[in-house]
Amino acid sequence: MSALSALEQALENRWEALRARIAGKEPVELLDALRQECDAHAVVCSHDRVIVPNAYDVELAGSVHDELTRRGSGVGQVLTDSLARHAERKGYTWAGPLTVHITRGHDLPNGRYRVESHVMQHVSAEAFRTPPEAPPAEGRTALDEA
Repeated sequence: MSALSALEQALENRWEALRARIAGKEPVELLDALRQECDAHAVVCSHDRVIVPNAYDVELAGSVHDELTRRGSGVGQVLTDSLARHAERKGYTWAGPLTVHITRGHDLPNGRYRVESHVMQHVSAEAFRTPPEAPPAEGRTALDEA
């Protein structure tokens, strides 16, 4: 990472933190946790290709979840957009379409959260248009039918 990129990222992080304090809208800690989860599970495939998980699950303590959903803001979209920008800056390639799923964690203490990632395979609509093969009739094998 060049010095200019590092400075740009530091300024963006500070701006996001300041905006969150003033407007009270962006979950800065969650953004950092998502970025760290992304970085921690990056897999280097070649010198110019780094693959990262594309599905992120964010569990929030009940009170935090209620606060974020009560505002009616698109927190999931904010988190997804921020994570996409982070990956673009780092030169990462997603393992599929990016998703961030936010749920209520019942076993989390007040104000806490949990972030996990995994690779979720992309499901194409084409897969649903092709009828599945019928299983062979009971007692017969595919060789008997040939």
